[in-house]
Amino acid sequence: MVSVGDPAEIPNLYSFTRKFTKSDFYHVLLFYAKGKPVPTIFATQDENLHRMLRKPISGLYTMSNLLSFEPHVDSTVAFFFAQLDKLFVQTGGVCDLGTWLQMFAFDVMGELTFSKRLGFLQRAEDVDGIMESIWHYFYKTSAVSQIPWVDRLWAKNPVFQRLQAVRMNPIVGFGLARIAERKVAPDTFSDTGSSTNSRDFLSRFLEAQSKDKSIPPWALTAWTTSNITAGSGTTAILLRTTIYSLLSHPATLARLLSELDSLQLSSLPTPVPFKQARTLPYLDACIKEAGRLHPPFGLPLERVVPPGGATVCGRRLARGTVVGMSPWVVHRDTDVFGEDARVWRPERWLDCGDERRRRMEAGLLTITFAEPGCPEWRVENRWFVNQTGLKVRLKRRDGGEVGKA
Repeated sequence: MVSVGDPAEIPNLYSFTRKFTKSDFYHVLLFYAKGKPVPTIFATQDENLHRMLRKPISGLYTMSNLLSFEPHVDSTVAFFFAQLDKLFVQTGGVCDLGTWLQMFAFDVMGELTFSKRLGFLQRAEDVDGIMESIWHYFYKTSAVSQIPWVDRLWAKNPVFQRLQAVRMNPIVGFGLARIAERKVAPDTFSDTGSSTNSRDFLSRFLEAQSKDKSIPPWALTAWTTSNITAGSGTTAILLRTTIYSLLSHPATLARLLSELDSLQLSSLPTPVPFKQARTLPYLDACIKEAGRLHPPFGLPLERVVPPGGATVCGRRLARGTVVGMSPWVVHRDTDVFGEDARVWRPERWLDCGDERRRRMEAGLLTITFAEPGCPEWRVENRWFVNQTGLKVRLKRRDGGEVGKA
């Protein structure tokens, strides 16, 4: 595998045209349920299957739609704080905050997807061993994904699958149980008091499936599994990284607290609405810096050079060559992020011009690889511009420019 570290190659390897297809690295990451693989939007290599899974629900992941879920996130935030107060603040006990942040992320995704928390915060424990299961899963697959042929002899071996006891992945099992509950009693209420058919993700997934009969039944499992696994793990990692980095660097923590004080929190609801939080430039810089230094996904996102070959970083690569970019490598590029790219310094996102900031944002794989949605776009002088500053000019098939959107 050719490891590519230049952020300028991101649009080449991961363009919307998908001329570089996914390698067998992704096949290793497929979850199994009852001995059969569960294709997900992130892991499937079949472009037609990917399109079929993504198209009906891509609109659900735009920022404007995600903001409609904010009250549900807020309810879990309030419950999270209440549990920390009850179990640790009032008792003077020691809190493993890293574990609790992961439990919080799981419950948030359960609330958004099923109108039902997964129970981590309520029970103050790893429900059904899901967190432990994920850890062991990635502990094994992180190595095997770099030698994919081993996976076909090991986890995906049909003989091995037949001989071993059939065990369902706990996340897949939880999703299937919630889907069954919803189909039997769609009007029941969740533990938060809100109706379970009140436009949560599962309701919208079911709606999308009912509108298009060509969508297979297992798509529901793929969508819900993707939400829980991709949403909870990456969120927990970014939360942990941000808080750990701030606690490890008192000067940046003091600057952030000063900025928060300027917001006049007493005049705002708790938790602070996303709209107001987005107006805080230093908070935004801290989150970007956390995602840059400790990206949630550390393995190279592999692609295969298409027929005819391709030029990458000025070198010609033959068809079939596996290439990939690791966020951990790309985010330490000194030409883009500065000579101190290996150190925590949120100020780099503020002490620079607009052009430099856009270049750094375009070099963040934590933003580029949002799945299954992507950043919203706006139109500026016939260019389509997204939140990261990335610009795309569309052409008509006859070669002319698109006049308006």
